[in-house]
Amino acid sequence: MIRPARLFTACFFCVPALLTGQTTPQNGGVDTAMSAKIRTEGASGSQVSQIFDTLTIDIGPRLTASPAFRRAVDFAEEKLKSWGLENTHLEPWKFGRGWTLDKLTLEMVEPRYAPLIGYAEGWSPSTAGELLAAPVYLGDKTPAQVEALKSSLKGAIVMPLPPQSVYVREDRPQPSAPGVVAPEILSPSPLFRAPAEAQRLNVLARTAGAGVILRPNVLSDGTVYVVGSDLGDRGVPSVILSSEHYNMIAGMIEHHIPVKLRVVVKGTYQEADTNAYNIIAEIPGSDPVLKDQVVMLGAHIDSWHTGVGATDNADGVATMMEAMRILKAVGAKPRRTIRLALWGGEEQGLLGSKAWVTAHLTGDANRKAFDDFSVYFNIDNGTGPIYGFAMENNEGAKPLFDTWLAQFRDIGARKNVNLKLTSTDHVTFQTAHVPGFNPFQDYENYDLRTHHTNMDTRDHVKPADISQSAIVMASFAWQAAQLDQRLPRK
Repeated sequence: MIRPARLFTACFFCVPALLTGQTTPQNGGVDTAMSAKIRTEGASGSQVSQIFDTLTIDIGPRLTASPAFRRAVDFAEEKLKSWGLENTHLEPWKFGRGWTLDKLTLEMVEPRYAPLIGYAEGWSPSTAGELLAAPVYLGDKTPAQVEALKSSLKGAIVMPLPPQSVYVREDRPQPSAPGVVAPEILSPSPLFRAPAEAQRLNVLARTAGAGVILRPNVLSDGTVYVVGSDLGDRGVPSVILSSEHYNMIAGMIEHHIPVKLRVVVKGTYQEADTNAYNIIAEIPGSDPVLKDQVVMLGAHIDSWHTGVGATDNADGVATMMEAMRILKAVGAKPRRTIRLALWGGEEQGLLGSKAWVTAHLTGDANRKAFDDFSVYFNIDNGTGPIYGFAMENNEGAKPLFDTWLAQFRDIGARKNVNLKLTSTDHVTFQTAHVPGFNPFQDYENYDLRTHHTNMDTRDHVKPADISQSAIVMASFAWQAAQLDQRLPRK
């Protein structure tokens, strides 16, 4: 279901009455004059639709190190340079080979014909041509029976698991919603992690040399949750089916109805350049004492390969690029440097942000940069407007964030909540012992429908929501850059 459009745009020009007087941002208040400029520029000059459409329509899915990923990187670098941002450059880091899916055939041909819904996992090897055979089904076998069948798995179409019976049925809670008791840690459902027995059977099929492995997933209604990794020489062609289609085939086999499938996976590895890239750009600090200190904005530009990476994370990239554009357009001269990073490899384990933090913030050689680092603002996990921030148990920062957020209640902001978010790039900075934060957004249909799925399409994103998020992020970056003291650390 697509959320109804929100009427934020008309409010972007408005400055609430309580903000009409200039406060002292150096002491943690709100620079209302700059806030008004940010709102006006965010409404009148917005480029979020252009950025978002380029990433989702022109380029599409951006699997790390694939040709589409590199197109997105080049597009972002050129756009940031065109706005006049300084020190705009790419930072390579060692990743591995890229991969593109060239062809997938997935059909039931007996006892009747039916096209099947499914997607190859990322970095899946190609099948040895067309596989046309009855699947070897292990889901109703005992461990001893499975072991006895091991020799028959070589080159076969293998269905190692029983029918899917447990599903993700609700999105993660919205901590800023009225009446919601916030958890201490907000994470995706643990059901997205395969249980130990499923992992064991998958490894068994792989080591036996299966021709292709077919598996169900924990979502329903034709939505397919797909990720993947490059297993190199240990890799076996692997396809994730919609749970309903996997269960249909398993049920027919269990009723002794002969089934025959046709499966073809054809992919290409890109091995000429085994780097991935982060994109860096900044607005230099102007204060002689504070200019080397850094306030950083970030989002990951990579995505998985089945949808177009709209909610995860083209909307986040558009948010942060637009925030920087707004600040540059209004002539912002921050006391501290405001830096943007667009990360690669987030989906494979926060790899781009980890590479940057290792290179720039860790070890004795980076002690000054570590000391000068003020705060990292990330955006990921959800769609819609920014409602507030997960405060990561940083009690010293919360009063500041509360003051900065209050000015945006008229355009959807709610409250900050003292909990921890997991599974995105701000965690890298938290682990390195510098402040890192990610906001709450709308989780409706995020876990159930779009996150890492074939349904991660632009239909689930409203440009007005990206504009609101960009305004909030631009303002938070400005306020943090103007403080007399570095943002408090835990």
